[in-house]
Formats: sequence, structure tokens, C-alpha cells
Amino acid sequence: MEKVTIYTDGACSGNPGPGGWGAILMYKENKKEISGGKKDTTNNVMEITAVIEGLKLLKYPCEVDLYSDSAYVVNCFNQGWIYNWQKNNWKTANKEPVKNKELWEELYGLTKIHKVNFIKVKGHSDNEFNNRCDELARQAIKEL
Repeated sequence: MEKVTIYTDGACSGNPGPGGWGAILMYKENKKEISGGKKDTTNNVMEITAVIEGLKLLKYPCEVDLYSDSAYVVNCFNQGWIYNWQKNNWKTANKEPVKNKELWEELYGLTKIHKVNFIKVKGHSDNEFNNRCDELARQAIKEL
């Protein structure tokens, strides 16, 4: 399995409001930046979308180190929330419907194709790739 590194970030101007996402994919010495946005969305939707879009670009199953500053995304997998949501018919521990269910289902499906290691990074600090993803996300908002 090839090893790929992906950094992702999402941003929102207002929550909800116009939002953007950015991702950087790195394989050997190759690097690709992608981004996009949506006029009316939330920060969490943009964070999840960034991860999905990054993983969707992979052409074959890969081992992925995925870096995100979103505790929501990282903890969903590392703390097993998604498995409990599925077991409980997409309900949270409080018996509320899981928000963004369709996105979580799509992301879960991608984690069945790729071996994804979710790694939390501190946002808006000294991580150059996380900062670049934030720039890509904010630029996507401006381009809406």
C-alpha cells in the first residue's frame, strides 16, 4: 500500500454562513492543493468535506496519515463515535439524530477503502501545511 499524507481544514464566515475547505495531498515528492466552498454551510460541514475531497482524489487504496485541526473529525474515528452512531441507527449518545449523517456515511465508506490514520494538529499555530489549508479554505470563501 502506498503511503500518502493529507492535511485538511475547513472555515466558515459565520456559522452558518459561506464556507470553504482546503486540502493538501502529498505523495513522495509530489504535492497537490485542492479547495472549494459553499454559500450556506457550517464549519463542521467544511471540515468533513475537506477530508472527503482529499480521500476521493486517491486513485487506489492507500495508507493515509490525515492531519486535521478538527477535534470533531479526528475524535469521530479515534474515539469510536462513528461506530456507536451506526450501531444506534445514526443517533448520538443523547438519542439525537447525528448531524451531517450523509457526509459521515461517505467519509466512513472512504475509510473502508483506505487505511486512514487520523491525527489532530493544533489549528492556527506553526504547522505550515495546516496554515496553508486554512488559507485555501478562506480563499475559497472569497471566491464564492
